Amino acid sequence: MPFAQVNGQNLYFEDSGGDGPAIVFSHGLLMDGTMFEPQVAALKSRYRCIVWDERGHGRTATDECAPFTYYDSANDLAALLAHLGIRRAVLAGMSQGGYLSLRCALTHPALVSALVLIDTQAMQEDPAQMPHHQALLEDWQRNGLTDVNAGVIEHIILGDGWSGAAPWRAKWKQLLPVNLLQCFTTLATRDDISERMAEIKVPTLVVHGEADQAIELSRAMAMAKALPNAEVVTVPGAGHAANLTHPDVVNPAIEKFLASLSSD
Repeated sequence: MPFAQVNGQNLYFEDSGGDGPAIVFSHGLLMDGTMFEPQVAALKSRYRCIVWDERGHGRTATDECAPFTYYDSANDLAALLAHLGIRRAVLAGMSQGGYLSLRCALTHPALVSALVLIDTQAMQEDPAQMPHHQALLEDWQRNGLTDVNAGVIEHIILGDGWSGAAPWRAKWKQLLPVNLLQCFTTLATRDDISERMAEIKVPTLVVHGEADQAIELSRAMAMAKALPNAEVVTVPGAGHAANLTHPDVVNPAIEKFLASLSSD
């Protein structure tokens, strides 16, 4: 299996290969690189698609997880590109993946040709939501993931009634407490980078589910307004993982955006 040993990490990744422009997909909290299967399937004939599992997630996760920030994750992404010999790429990130992709654009701007930001934001977490997140995390660590809490997470990330939810619930039940605690801590303590959005000049596509329960649409719109070169696509009926649950809307939007880059 493909792993990149960088920054003291053993990052799992998958690379579709090919000579097309490179796109690196970065997943959200509690997810892994497989959440982009609909996008990779649609794009891999024309683009080099890379997915990876971030610290504390998927096949990168171990039974230890040292403190880290999303700037560390941005450095992981930059190191993965160097490992693959990719000098410049489109960074596509969902939620947490957007947090690290934005920070990669700020700290490694030469590596980034464009951004696709899916259900993400430049702000910190909404303070009103943090007590609920903390209570769920504490119960999860004490008792494992109950079916009730699995349903809460499913509702937040995937929405209600999505047919592909069962495998994700099974994955969540296998997550180790050490990884849960550190990944939630990283999420909760990240900095607000709203005032730095003007520094990111590359073309940016902001995609957001209109029914996102984790990040309100208004937060994505504020980010898009602050970015100098951004366009917005909203996804009717979609929750937090719009790319996974509504690829019929998200994929054409991404393809149109990528085509516009090649025609510039």
